[in-house]
Amino acid sequence: MTPNLSQTLPNSCDVVVLGAGGAGLMCAAFAGKRGRSVLVLDHGDTVGRKILISGGGRCNFTNMGAKAECYLSQNPHFCKSAMAGYTPQHFIALVEKYGIKYHEKKLGQLFCDESAQQIVDMLLAECAEANAKVVMQTTIEAVERHEDGSFTVRTNKGDVRCQSVVVATGGLSIPQIGATPFGYKLAEQFGLAIVPPRPALVPFTYTEKDMAFYEPLAGVSFDAVVRYGKAQFRENVLMTHRGVSGPAILQISSYWNPGAEVALQLAPETDWQALLKGARKTNPKQELKTILSEILPKRFVQTLIEQGKLPDKPMASVSDAEIHGVQQLFGHFMLKPNGTEGYRKAEVTAGGVDTNALHAATMEARAVQGLYFIGEVVDVTGWLGGYNFQWAWASGAAAGRVA
Repeated sequence: MTPNLSQTLPNSCDVVVLGAGGAGLMCAAFAGKRGRSVLVLDHGDTVGRKILISGGGRCNFTNMGAKAECYLSQNPHFCKSAMAGYTPQHFIALVEKYGIKYHEKKLGQLFCDESAQQIVDMLLAECAEANAKVVMQTTIEAVERHEDGSFTVRTNKGDVRCQSVVVATGGLSIPQIGATPFGYKLAEQFGLAIVPPRPALVPFTYTEKDMAFYEPLAGVSFDAVVRYGKAQFRENVLMTHRGVSGPAILQISSYWNPGAEVALQLAPETDWQALLKGARKTNPKQELKTILSEILPKRFVQTLIEQGKLPDKPMASVSDAEIHGVQQLFGHFMLKPNGTEGYRKAEVTAGGVDTNALHAATMEARAVQGLYFIGEVVDVTGWLGGYNFQWAWASGAAAGRVA
């Protein structure tokens, strides 16, 4: 079926969905299949912008390991109901129904073999099958609620009267593709609390002092366990010109508080004491840096020597205390970020509409019947690797079943 993309607005319908991203389209398809007349409105000119740029254009559309523990929220239990109602297996079945080929990259992350456009086309086809209408380049000027509980959505293309409004406007991340605070402002208009938004899944930046040390290391990457508080992730860390990035850093950034240190355990499977004491015995003439450079990037080791953090000598001259120092340095390598790259580079926005204001099973506002909030605009933030799309699908389905 051809997508029901249009430029004209009806005077009225049952459900108006604000936002033509993953959560909004999923909600529209579910609501439409219940026989509801559905209108999706978006201020942009491209459907599913975030889907299209994700995963290098191949869309990491879900994660097979998605469960409540993989999400941050002031109420860590809130996402359980929606996630149980629409699982990764449900979305995989939909992808397979449309014949979209996909693969697991690593750690349960599923990507399209070909293009993220296939996911957008699939969602539009689902909306078309459900007779849900999608109208782009539409600016929402106001949302008003009437005494009878109905709403009027006022736009630059005219006004629409409806019974339900679903807010799927996303967060503040990646403003260059159209992110705005509209959803938060609408929530506040109706008296819902907002957990202060902040960039998440975002690279760290260095202090000026640290910049001198790290800048020459731009492009160096290594395997590490990154820890902050009780959270820890093991994946690659990447040094950049401005700071530090890579999957493990992006993951920990969602938990990090400004001003705090982050601990890295480099090459976590290496017992540095055993390795170096053994090398001192069997190959005393070998340079310490040569041994270390077999495990860690040579440029990284050389920079640590130049900065006086490692001795530059043959193993015969390396003392037990110095070996212990190496163990401490690589086992507890401390970073103190200056900040983050902000919303421009953040994959998602943490914080958002307070989950205490919403029904977990339906995403409806407790105090405003007929008003729903889904996807990234809500205070539910997933890990890196398809978790946030799974929240979009699950929260969209939860609202779409009842809106």
